[in-house]
Amino acid sequence: MGLGAVATTMIAGVMLTRRGLAKPVGSLTQMGTIRLGKRTSKRSPLLRDFVPLAKLEDIEFGAWDIFPEDAYESAVHAKVLNAEHLEAVREELKAIKPMPGVFFPEYVKRLNGTHVKASTSKAELVEQVRADIRKFKNERGCDRLVAVWCASTEVFIQPSEVHESVRAFEAGLAANSPAISNAQIYAWACIKERVPLANGAPNLCVDFPAAWELARENRVPLSGKDFKTGQTLMKTVIAPALKARRLGLAGWYSTNILGNRDGEVLDDPDSFRSKEVSKLGVLEQILQPELAPDLYGNVVHKVRIDYYPPRGDEKEGWDNIDLFGWLGYPMQMKINFLCRDSILAAPVALDLALFMDLAQRAGFHGTQEWLSFYFKSPMHAPAVYPEHDLFIQLMKLKNTLRWMMGEEVISHLGNEYYD
Repeated sequence: MGLGAVATTMIAGVMLTRRGLAKPVGSLTQMGTIRLGKRTSKRSPLLRDFVPLAKLEDIEFGAWDIFPEDAYESAVHAKVLNAEHLEAVREELKAIKPMPGVFFPEYVKRLNGTHVKASTSKAELVEQVRADIRKFKNERGCDRLVAVWCASTEVFIQPSEVHESVRAFEAGLAANSPAISNAQIYAWACIKERVPLANGAPNLCVDFPAAWELARENRVPLSGKDFKTGQTLMKTVIAPALKARRLGLAGWYSTNILGNRDGEVLDDPDSFRSKEVSKLGVLEQILQPELAPDLYGNVVHKVRIDYYPPRGDEKEGWDNIDLFGWLGYPMQMKINFLCRDSILAAPVALDLALFMDLAQRAGFHGTQEWLSFYFKSPMHAPAVYPEHDLFIQLMKLKNTLRWMMGEEVISHLGNEYYD
């Protein structure tokens, strides 16, 4: 969902890779390896040679969007990729024209969609999206489909009574409940059509009981939420290092400047609240202050995002970290990550599409916590806390693949080499 900067950057990248004109840097499914067995066995195949992932050559692309521009026009407008890359796949991109989107402006206040579906109820919109899914599948001759939310961040919504069960949600759709957003309408349609869905934004989409119930009934995998790309990626690397060495933390101040459509949407306080909640949860869960109050019990954690049009997609994330060490002596760490938002997000979107398809073929359904590696605010079972440590997340992902393929799960204990 969404044919903006992230989606077009991913699509163009796949097309260029298929032609041998570029490499899919940042994609674990395409460039990552996995160790099998003991270190002495020296078995480390590429992930794509180890598990039966869909081939890039077999992927068909489709999208919904609230603006009518085709994928080429949208990519030019996004100003992420250079002309040399876009011109090389111009005709392929121009052939991808978005289907009209579901759009109620109260959930994304800074956008004014012009390419939208008309309806009398949200229930009817679900049926329209379901019809789009079936039509795309038939016309393109696809065996299977996967959906990845690459659209804008919606306003912050808390789960309510309408989200508690399938029956309540269906009634809410018929009654046009304001608690049901654009993203939830797409999600409901996808689950109904048995299409796995990965939520790349922080808004409420598939992380509520009614969606879990429907996914269980229809055997559909779900994952989310909010692509982990720039600043939060760095937090899930640095915070585990501080915790591992038992270095204390007094404060962590984070600010971002970006000028793309995401920045414009996040300039609205209600949409920013969704992003803020997603970003703020990372440190507390990694550091577990209840277990080490002397080190992490009084951390001041601030997150800011500023819309700055001149920067475009080239986001800049600043972090000021006030820490303390032996005998309480203070230290500081400064991180200035001059990143490219969609360049980091594109391989994440690709990997999630391929892994979610694999999950469904493996018989997995419901929340795919093993894909937490890709998300700022990972979905998880209600009885457990989310795992944010990037390295634990990667171990969980690879061990899930080993287990799926009947290989030994690796603990990294290593004592067998010395006994």
